[in-house]
Amino acid sequence: MGGRDPALGDGAGDDGELLESEILDLDVFNQLMLMDDENDQENEFSREIVQSYLDQAKSTFADMDKALGSKDLSKLSSLGHFLKGSSATIGVKRVQECCRRIQYLGKLHSISGEGTVDEEEALKLIAQELLAGKREYQKAEEFLGYFYESSSADEESDDEGAAGSGSADGDSGDGGSASEDSAPRTRQTGTRPPHDRNPISTSS
Repeated sequence: MGGRDPALGDGAGDDGELLESEILDLDVFNQLMLMDDENDQENEFSREIVQSYLDQAKSTFADMDKALGSKDLSKLSSLGHFLKGSSATIGVKRVQECCRRIQYLGKLHSISGEGTVDEEEALKLIAQELLAGKREYQKAEEFLGYFYESSSADEESDDEGAAGSGSADGDSGDGGSASEDSAPRTRQTGTRPPHDRNPISTSS
């Protein structure tokens, strides 16, 4: 996955949650995260699904470019339908929306699915939607890469804090209370650690 994009900033607080909600359908993505094993701090299951989607989307966009070049509207509609479904599974909602419109246009329907357009107009609008979909995909790829890298970094930091809690300072007779360093940390993107089983806040 891609690394952190500086344009995303720290993503903390309300702005971070807003950014997440613009890129992802948080309810859908949370359901995906809930499929991770509670003891799997690396979120391997959801991570593999997300990576598979990202690879699949890249390949599908390349196929769409070829179909657009050959003016194959039927193929464009089919590819739009396919990527719309896989985007919906992950919750990458803006890519899903672009692909839905490509699916309609490939059948010479308007972008709303109602009414019709001619072939020339359909191809023109599909080119615009394809460009927009690629841009939204890039945002999702960067955010999801940052999300999982941040998750791994948090867990490594927590492990180091837990290891340090057995030092002389931790045995000072304070009743064995856990140090602050060993407590779960909130990710900078406004998310919770994976073992909280509710990874992204959906509050506005």
